[in-house]
Amino acid sequence: MERRERRNAVTVLAPAKLNLALDVVGLLPNGYHALDMTMQTITLYERVVLYRSAGLSLQLPGSPVQPNDKNTAIKAALAFFHYTGLLAGVDIIIHKNTPVRAGMAGGSADAAAVLVGLNALYGAKLSMSELCALGAGIGADVPFALMGGTCRVQGVGDVIKALPPVPDCWFTVVMPDYGVSTPEAIAYGLLGFEGTVIPMMDARCGQVYTALFQGKDGCLTRLSEDEALPLSELKEKLKSCTGPLWLCGDGAHLGLAAWGEELPVRMAPAHLCCQRASAVGLAAMQHLGEAVSPAALVPCYLRPANAMTLAERQKKAE
Repeated sequence: MERRERRNAVTVLAPAKLNLALDVVGLLPNGYHALDMTMQTITLYERVVLYRSAGLSLQLPGSPVQPNDKNTAIKAALAFFHYTGLLAGVDIIIHKNTPVRAGMAGGSADAAAVLVGLNALYGAKLSMSELCALGAGIGADVPFALMGGTCRVQGVGDVIKALPPVPDCWFTVVMPDYGVSTPEAIAYGLLGFEGTVIPMMDARCGQVYTALFQGKDGCLTRLSEDEALPLSELKEKLKSCTGPLWLCGDGAHLGLAAWGEELPVRMAPAHLCCQRASAVGLAAMQHLGEAVSPAALVPCYLRPANAMTLAERQKKAE
């Protein structure tokens, strides 16, 4: 992660990442999936500029993302000042360049850049181990964003081992016309359920990533935008929702433990608690409006198939 320093300001270049390989190898007791991944930083950067300040602010010029105190950059700044005990602030300007909802960890890279930048700006001299520990409390991809390069990442992103760098090469990233967020993908696994569907992902720091959807007559209607909320704030929102409250996602157990005796919450069936490829497709269909029947798909071979029927072999032999 590259940084440039001035007396009262620091600029950090925050690279995006790609998953070169990803395997789900188990389910942990806390509901997280144990992962085994190969991650790679790439030369697609966001520029994060930090200025010494007595307060705390965030600007995202030209970005459709709205700045608020739930942004990972703000979380990183708060975590840094809490850990160091510094009575100081920072004004953050992030020039976004990484596609959203692309799995390229733009938000995590921003959080890592804020930690690195504040460490330099205020001369805190925190070690990489300390920065990674702070980052792990913000998001699973933040420790890798701090390390960078080519790494094998295991667990929930907390076990990182550097690998030999990949040779210089180009990657092509293809983005569809419509992006499906993770909460939406989880929610569409419950398409056909009646009531309020609440996908919940453990965002740490006492919060969950969530959105609200209304299930009725075989359809799913979005009630709120994706956001990170404390459980107490989400609870207040749910008090006005109708029907059974279906909890799903890897953070669903947090809601059940917190509200099980106060709200009519139900856990979704285990096989529907996490996002599935079919649910992503269902969500996209609601916005794109058209889909091709699987029966209409025809393979396009770049070379003749090696396999032949017995009759074809006999004919070829003649």
